Formats: sequence, C-alpha cells, structure tokens
Amino acid sequence: MKEFKKGSKKILNAWAFYDWANSVYSLTIVSSIFPLFIGAYIKSLGIDKIDAFGVSISHTALMTYVTAAGFLIVAFISPLLSGIADYKGNKKFFLRFFCYMGSFSCMALYFFSLDYIYISLLFYVLALIGFWGSLVFYNSYLPDLAYKEQHDAISAKGYSLGYIGSVLLLVINLVMILFFSTDETGIAMMRVSFVLVGIWWFGFSHYTYKYLPDFKNDNKITSSILFNGFKELKLVWRELQGQMRLKKYLIAFFVYSMAVQTVMLVASFFGENEIAWSEYDIDKTLGLIISILIIQLIAVAGAYVTSYISQKIGNIKTLIIINFIWVGICVFAYFVVSPYEFFITAGVVGLVMGGIQSLSRSTYAKFLPETKDTTSYFSFYDVSEKIGIVIGMAIFASVEVITGSMRNAILFLVVFFLIGLILLFKVPQKIK
Repeated sequence: MKEFKKGSKKILNAWAFYDWANSVYSLTIVSSIFPLFIGAYIKSLGIDKIDAFGVSISHTALMTYVTAAGFLIVAFISPLLSGIADYKGNKKFFLRFFCYMGSFSCMALYFFSLDYIYISLLFYVLALIGFWGSLVFYNSYLPDLAYKEQHDAISAKGYSLGYIGSVLLLVINLVMILFFSTDETGIAMMRVSFVLVGIWWFGFSHYTYKYLPDFKNDNKITSSILFNGFKELKLVWRELQGQMRLKKYLIAFFVYSMAVQTVMLVASFFGENEIAWSEYDIDKTLGLIISILIIQLIAVAGAYVTSYISQKIGNIKTLIIINFIWVGICVFAYFVVSPYEFFITAGVVGLVMGGIQSLSRSTYAKFLPETKDTTSYFSFYDVSEKIGIVIGMAIFASVEVITGSMRNAILFLVVFFLIGLILLFKVPQKIK
C-alpha cells in the first residue's frame, strides 16, 4: 500500500473532487433533462401510457416504481459489498467499479426506446445503482482520510464542487438543447446530454483514483465472507446499543432524511403539475430549469454557510435550525401557485439542501467510534437512507393518490420533519 498522510490537503481535495465527477448524474439524469426527455419522448409518440410489466401505466408512475426498485437493490447489495471491502480493504476497487457501471449506463441511455423498454429501464437502474453504490465506498473514505475537525469543511467542499460541476455541465447541455436544436432534433440532443454525463463522470473520477490510497490486502474471499456485510450490519446495530448518541442521531437522520430525499425527488413533478406557468406567460420547461439552477447555485453557498454555523454553535443545533426551515418550506409550498413564489421556494430549498446533506454526513462521521470498519458503518448509514427513500416515496405517492393532490402530500412531509426535530433535541450536542 502506498503511504499517505492523513489530513493531507492533496488527498482530501482529490476525495472531494469525486463529487464534481458524479454529481452530474443526479442533476441531469434525476432532476432535469432525463425527466424532460422521457415526457417529450412519450408525447412525440402520441401516447399517454406505457405498456410494461403487464400493465398500461403513466411514465411518471413507471419511473417512480423503477426508481424505488433501484434503491431497494442498492440497499441490499451495499452491505454485501461493504463486507467484502472491509475484509479485503479494496473499497477503492468498488468505488471505481460502480463509477464505471454508472457512467457507461448513462451513456447507454442514449438508446432509450419503448421498443426495448426493459433493456432501457435496466440501464436506468444500473446508472442509479452505479451512482449510489459508489457513494457507499466514497463516503466511507471520509474518516480514513480526514481528522474529525476537518470533516465538516471537506464534506461541504465535496458537495459544493458537486453543485458547481453539475451546473456547469447542465448549462452546456441546455445551450445545446435550447439553442442548437430544432423541434425534430431536440430529443436527440437530450440523448447526447446523457452521453456527456457518462463521459464527464468517467473522466473526472480518475483524478480521485490517482490520489486515494488503496488499503487492499491478500485476504482470500470465501463463501462465508460474502454475507459478512449483513453480519456487520447486525454487529453495527448491536454496537449502537452502547453508543446512544450515535444511535439517537441515526434514528433522527432516518426520519428527517426520508422527507428531504422525497422532496428532492418529487420537486420537478410538483413544479410541473402545480405551478401556473401559462398564467404568467413563462415557458414551463424553461421555468423548471431556472428553478433547478437556483437550487444548485444557492446550495453551494448553503453548504459553506452551514459548515460555518456548525463550527459556531455545534452540529446538532445547526441541524435543528435547518429542520425548522424545512417545516416552513413544506407549509409555504402548500400555498405556492405563481412561478415567482416557486423560484423563492427553490432558493430556500437550495440553501438548506446543501447544508443538511453535507452536515448530516460529517456529523455521522464525527460520531463514529474509533474503528477500521468504517465501510460497515457507512453502509449502515446508506442502507438507512435508501430504505427511508423508498418509504418516503411510497407514503408521498399514497397521500397523493388518496387525496388527489401533491400539495397535501408535500404538507404531510411536515410530520417527518417535526418528528426529526423532536429526535434531534434528544441527541447529546457535545461532539468529542
């Protein structure tokens, strides 16, 4: 293993730079161009429903179910692979493997077609698994490379680099789609943007690989090792019983993160369905893109502001304040009608979105006990997050179906933020 110096600026910058590489997936594929692409593609075919899995279903519902299935897969394979990574010390190999799988799957979305719907959906799921699977091993590097006092700042730097990089590529893609395409080539240009995402992710990730240390050893893999990850999750849960601060924080994170991730996943659909764009003579597509850019750009500042505040008053107090703001966002969103109100909401969401993600990750890293099995602990963290996403999406969709309104579903998320607040108040605030 190549010697490295813990806390080294060069290594920490290389670690944070992976956010620059992979965040283009979450912005282009999850939040903006791919949702616009599939809607435009279905419309161009003159159909309202997609025939798949023996049913005729809307594209939004289909992608929601497929996305949930992808997260379930990630939740299952994460402990399986993290057990191997901890035993072999080869988390760098798995980080690279999932990156390659995700980036090449993004490129393959260029060929998305209803004629090959199952293969097309498979590439969509593989891109999702590649992104989230790589994050398990990426996040687990943090306590190995940085000292506790560095966690907040370097975590915030990673998220900020991710926001900047993803916005930069999004702008390039939008210029290509809006100004260098016609009605006939617009969808084709969107397909090209998926290829650019894959190239960007694949290419820039190699700067990270160049400097990240490799802890690989000569341990041999046996059949019993394959399920070590699940055993380690069970062991982590047992160890949590004696670490009440970490346990209480993790439960609080599970609850409020469920709501945060749900808001992020459904924000575009809310803006598309609930905002009166035409009444204000604003193009819906352009309006949604503007709102996404507002969120991403302000999120850069939000991550740093949150890191600064946490240094002054502590992580838990800062998270409590952010959750209060999220409650206000959900209540305000219930009454939002005009595009301008939506833009204001997007700005506030951006401010707290970057902050709550970076601070949640660094707080968890700070609360970890002294251990070499950081991958197992972060696998537990990631599995909790993914299960929360599936539950949050299911509850959101159910409330929408029952009440017939996305506004009611958004308002219902206040319950999770309030419960998260109560649980955060029970977490000891002192970080040793």
